[in-house]
Amino acid sequence: MHIPDGFVNAPVSVAGAVVAVGGLAVCSGRLGSSIRDRDIPLAGLAAAFFLVLEAPIFPIGVGTGGHLLGGTLAVALLGPWLGPVVISVVLVVQALFAGDGGVTALGVNAVNLALLPALIGYPLILGLRKLLPRTKVAVVAGCAVSAVIAVIAASVLYSLEYAVGGAAGVPAATVAISTIGTYSIIALFEGLVTGLVVAALLRLRPDLVRVGRHLTAKAQT
Repeated sequence: MHIPDGFVNAPVSVAGAVVAVGGLAVCSGRLGSSIRDRDIPLAGLAAAFFLVLEAPIFPIGVGTGGHLLGGTLAVALLGPWLGPVVISVVLVVQALFAGDGGVTALGVNAVNLALLPALIGYPLILGLRKLLPRTKVAVVAGCAVSAVIAVIAASVLYSLEYAVGGAAGVPAATVAISTIGTYSIIALFEGLVTGLVVAALLRLRPDLVRVGRHLTAKAQT
């Protein structure tokens, strides 16, 4: 879902950059009160993991590609402030060194792939955590379901951005059908991977899963 250079026009790219800079500034400002010592090395490992996770890319026929996103997993492990920052760093590395996503579209990509999971995926996880039993299985299920919804939401936002400022000469309806259709399938795999990673960490190192803090606190009481 990385938007390449020239796929959307300058106004959309600039608007995306403004929103991304503002959103990441808020995230960075909130890190001081929420970051834990263990989050620093975890953030580095997570960034490397997401680079590998997003590496398999296949074209979806409209000038872009499909791949796993990892945004909801990032906020589940690192929280809604550090998670978007880590994903944004990954996006910069991909754009500059792997040619995955355009440099001029970095802001739009950051909104779609880094900030949206914090705005949709993380609140969904917390909401499901309140509704479901206080168990590891419930946390895993909440993360998986939230990942599915966040990916589909990102594909819809991507399609709207192209509808507003598409510059590739492809009909907006074609982009929407291809992108949302493809990512509806990818979302299922995203949910599966997110659930498996969270389940493994809850079993081995539950303290590393920010959305599972209540389980750790319960076990210590």
